[in-house]
Amino acid sequence: MTQVVRMPSTQRTCTLEWNDMRQRSTADKHPKPNVAIELSNNIVDLVGDGFDLAIRTGELKDGRLLGTLVAERRFYTCAAPDYLARQGEPRTVQELGEHRCIKGTSGSWHYLGAGKDVHHRPNGRFCCSSGQTVIKACVAGLGICQLPELYVLPYLCHAMVKLLLEDVRPKDEPIWAVYPRRRHLLPKIHAAIDALKLELGPTMHTDHRIGRHLIQQN
Repeated sequence: MTQVVRMPSTQRTCTLEWNDMRQRSTADKHPKPNVAIELSNNIVDLVGDGFDLAIRTGELKDGRLLGTLVAERRFYTCAAPDYLARQGEPRTVQELGEHRCIKGTSGSWHYLGAGKDVHHRPNGRFCCSSGQTVIKACVAGLGICQLPELYVLPYLCHAMVKLLLEDVRPKDEPIWAVYPRRRHLLPKIHAAIDALKLELGPTMHTDHRIGRHLIQQN
C-alpha cells in the first residue's frame, strides 16, 4: 500500500523554496511515500484535520506537537532608493513611526537592540498577505517593508531596494517541521523531515551567504 504524507505549507514561509525543482529531486530520492502539500496562510489543526507534518516558523506553542528544526530564515527591512530620496532614511526603530510602512501578514516588526527584542507596529495605507506583492509595492516606492530574505534578495541584487536598520536586524527565525506526537515514530515522517533538512536547509544558508555578500558590497 502506498503511503501518503499530508503536509500543509504556508505560502508566505517556504513555498518559494520548496515548490520548484527540489520537489523533483526529493521525489527521485524518496519514491515512497507520496507527498500531498496543501498551501494556506492559516495555521491548521494537524491533529483534528489529520495532517502528518507541517512547516511552521517562530515559537512552537502547541503542546500536542513535536518539532524538528530544519532551517532558519532571515528578515530584512528595506525600501526603494526613490522612496528614501523623497522621505529620508530612518536611523532608529522609533523613526519608522514617521514613515509609510507596507504591512504584510505580521502585525509587528521585530528588531534586536542592546540584546533585547524591540517591536514596531507598522502603520501604512497599503497592506497585503502576499510577500511578493509587498516587495513589489516597496520597489515601486510605496514605503518601507520587512520581509524574509527570499523576497528581498532578488531586488537587492539589482540595487532596487536598500537595506535599513541592519544594526538592529532581528535574530534569524527558526523553521520547524512539526508533527503530532503520536506520529513521530512513523518512517514516512522521518523520510519527510530528512528531505526537508537536505533540501531546505542548504538553500536558506545559501541565501544567508548571498545576503552577507550583497551587504558588504553596499
